[in-house]
Amino acid sequence: MTKLILLIGLPGSGKSTLAKNLLLEYPQMQLISTDAIRGKLFGSEAIQGSWLLIWQEIEQQFQKCVISQTSAIFDATNAQRRNRRDVIDLARISGFTNIVGLWIKTPVWLCLSRNQKRQRQVPQDVILKMHRQLQNAPPSMDEGMDELNCI
Repeated sequence: MTKLILLIGLPGSGKSTLAKNLLLEYPQMQLISTDAIRGKLFGSEAIQGSWLLIWQEIEQQFQKCVISQTSAIFDATNAQRRNRRDVIDLARISGFTNIVGLWIKTPVWLCLSRNQKRQRQVPQDVILKMHRQLQNAPPSMDEGMDELNCI
């Protein structure tokens, strides 16, 4: 069984910290991070760049994991329902047999506070927009996940 752990949460919610802790516990897993992909493709995690190029890299990394039968953690905000469904569809097409959503429900005020302490900050209005997206269309099993947990 090839598992994908789909992290869901605002910038500053603790997704990347959780991913790092999971990798310490399960070092055989692969981390697929949109921040790391942007750094690789564009020279900086802060450069948003072409989503098409990012998507192609996600697809390649998903396929590599499935071919090598390696479970993966997908570290991205996944705040929009449409984007979550696209990622889940791609994961299924790629061959992941088990998709577990982990929704890190950190209060928005704490995410904003953590963000202010970061070197690379996400604009406050972007975080608030993502918060509204998650409130208006929260993650659900209907999106195609096999399991959904809130942390």
